[in-house]
Formats: sequence, structure tokens, C-alpha cells
Amino acid sequence: MRTIPAKITERLEEEMEEIIKEGWYANKSEFIRDAIRQMIRKLNAEKLEKAIKEDIEWGLRGE
Repeated sequence: MRTIPAKITERLEEEMEEIIKEGWYANKSEFIRDAIRQMIRKLNAEKLEKAIKEDIEWGLRGE
């Protein structure tokens, strides 16, 4: 695995630590990896949705 340095606000760290204390994640690394995975899935879904909308618009114009 690779290490990526990142700066976050104190508030974000506090909220992340609270979620970890509640047992949702084992540690900060697991939390951050999952957050990145979720963002990648979200952006990929948005790209797919945009492409589908563009195809529909293209089809409706009859080109």
C-alpha cells in the first residue's frame, strides 16, 4: 500500500474519530480508504448518468 499525505481540518478529524469510536471503522486508514472508494463510485455513476443523458438527447434530436 501507498501512503498519501493529506491535511484535514480539526473538525473533520474529530468527526472521523467519533465515527471510529462508535465502531463503524477500525481505524483512520480504513475510514479514509472507504471514503475514497465511495467518492470514486459516486463520480463514476455521475459520469455514466451524464453519458446516458447525452445519448438520450442525441436520440431525441434524431441525429
